[in-house]
Amino acid sequence: MDGRSILSPADTADELAGTGFRHVQEHLEATFTTADFSSAVRLLDSVAVVADELNHHPDVRLAWGRVEFALSSHDVDGVTVRDLELARRIRAIADEAGAQPAV
Repeated sequence: MDGRSILSPADTADELAGTGFRHVQEHLEATFTTADFSSAVRLLDSVAVVADELNHHPDVRLAWGRVEFALSSHDVDGVTVRDLELARRIRAIADEAGAQPAV
């Protein structure tokens, strides 16, 4: 599957298991909680570095002790393998930072 093929929730279910991300309509979403505002900013800063490496950037909402991510491939108006890769990388960064997925 190429990086422009749109994936359905059924296509992404196994890949997203355990990541904290959910496939909702045309995007993936997850919220990660942290101990405080500065640790949320550090989490986001680490994700920004990886997003630049991948040239694939999430929509983000930052608040005290939490970062919300929405991932989609805007060029095809849906979820692609690029979003799955970024979701996996975000989860790894969150784990390393001690952030927890919000339920």
